[in-house]
Amino acid sequence: MKTQVIVAHPHLENSKINKAWMERLKQEENMTVHDLYGAYPTGRIDKEQEQTRLLAHERVVFQFPLYWYSSPSLLKEWQDVVLEYGWAYGAKGDKLHGKTFMLAISTGGPAPAYQAGGYNQYSISELTKPFQAMANLTGMKFRPSFVLHGVHPLTDEQIQESAEDLVRTLQD
Repeated sequence: MKTQVIVAHPHLENSKINKAWMERLKQEENMTVHDLYGAYPTGRIDKEQEQTRLLAHERVVFQFPLYWYSSPSLLKEWQDVVLEYGWAYGAKGDKLHGKTFMLAISTGGPAPAYQAGGYNQYSISELTKPFQAMANLTGMKFRPSFVLHGVHPLTDEQIQESAEDLVRTLQD
């Protein structure tokens, strides 16, 4: 299955996790890795080019660190520009129907912080409902998110293990 991984990290050069994931995914034959902040440093997104990329893949993955309980801002801008009415949803908006969609998320907080009664009060599943709703509206099948919690103290070996886990998840 051809997979497009859209990486949204505003400081990818300083990232241990998302950079490692991106580099590992680039090694896979049927995966296209697209660094949004690298491609659009001014924030001006090329709608037609992005839509063409989407059409060429059966699976779409948003990869990002959790920022204020959501994605970094350029990914939201990407959604606003690319997933337009009449193309991605609404009248004649069926271009993404049947594609698979999932999230690959890293968090600074540990897993217990993301549950009812935890520090953040909500699970990742609850916090990502807008992405699930986007997948539903555009006719994509939402798969469970790949989440790595508590990333700051991880060793290089643990980071590489997580990258391999992500590859295995995307190969399913």
